Amino acid sequence: MTKYDDKHFCLSSNCGCGFTRRDWLKFAALSAAATAAPLLRAGDVMAQNFKGDDQPVKIGYLPITDATPLLVAQSLKLFEAEGLKTEPPRLFRSWAQIVEAFVGGQVNVIHLLSPAALWVRYGTKFPAKVTAWNHINGSALTVAPNINSINDLGGKVVAVPFWYSIHNILIQRLLREANLTPVTRPKDAPLAANEVNLIILPPAEMVSALASKSISGFIVADPFNAAAELSGTGKVLRFSGDVWENHACCVTFLAERDITDKPEWTQRVNNAIVKAQLWTRSNQLATAKLLSSSGEGKYTPQPVATLSKVLASTDYASYEASGVVHHKNWHEKRIDFQPYPFPSYTEELVKQIKLTKVEGDNKFLETLDPSFAAKDLVDDRFVKKSINAVGGPKVFGLPNNLIRKENISS
Repeated sequence: MTKYDDKHFCLSSNCGCGFTRRDWLKFAALSAAATAAPLLRAGDVMAQNFKGDDQPVKIGYLPITDATPLLVAQSLKLFEAEGLKTEPPRLFRSWAQIVEAFVGGQVNVIHLLSPAALWVRYGTKFPAKVTAWNHINGSALTVAPNINSINDLGGKVVAVPFWYSIHNILIQRLLREANLTPVTRPKDAPLAANEVNLIILPPAEMVSALASKSISGFIVADPFNAAAELSGTGKVLRFSGDVWENHACCVTFLAERDITDKPEWTQRVNNAIVKAQLWTRSNQLATAKLLSSSGEGKYTPQPVATLSKVLASTDYASYEASGVVHHKNWHEKRIDFQPYPFPSYTEELVKQIKLTKVEGDNKFLETLDPSFAAKDLVDDRFVKKSINAVGGPKVFGLPNNLIRKENISS
């Protein structure tokens, strides 16, 4: 039975999702309203009366590099250049918060963990779809200085940002291949030497948790890995893109009502995001400055030095030389940007999450067909037009036929 403390935070070892009791009540009510009838879907719950392009772009984001395209598009006024109105972006501290705000219509353009998109659409049955990828790679497994291999994590606690995350999928894969068993228990529970306890922590709390030695590692999006490195708190043990080549981490997620009823608005939103990604690829240091605590928008609390270590990385070769990078022939970047949502990725994502321990009600995964999800979760009509408008797939280094093969290797 789920238990709650005085502030209504869920204490159940069977949940760990990061939602409060109040969050769950709101989410359940909003999801029920959104799925009760065709006319009560995303945005209607908040009595949103905007029509067509009059609807402002209301970005919801976490202060991580995953949000880069949305924030660059906002800062450079690329949405306005497409004839759209905007409101100031809203910063959230956890994935639970951003999902609840999205369902409630408080925000209408968000970046979301790609596995979380599966959960929102099929687990909660909330009508929303992926229209583009926000970025590729951009995450890492960061550990305490005394941890030198995956095997050293036996008997330790490792934090992940959300059960439905590429981070949870990849850490569990790495642990299994090292003959370690992922478990989900209270943080101070005793562990066997071959067990690794996975807990949920908001990304912003991970570096301090590592510094206090309450965890031995975390796997999350940058810039928190870079922040731990620069502060001497931790070191990168593996990059996520060195386990799953050029994987998507966050995707652009829109309510299905907006996609269906406001196709021109949806197209313009995607146009701005694609242009932002293209600009970012050629302006890495400028992007770091734009997102930093000293930037005009003050979108993140991180200094330029931390963000530039990720976005304008010049030291990736040192990770190759030290053995942190295992697949030099993949020619990876710490983070990169390309917007096309490859169907092969979504198919493989469903297959991989079925092999992953996920807390909470996950029965929907049992019957979720990978090929169906690749077609149903993603609507790539808009991003294809956006890509062609800026020069075609080649400007992002993509094949003209927009087909690729997934490569996962530890």
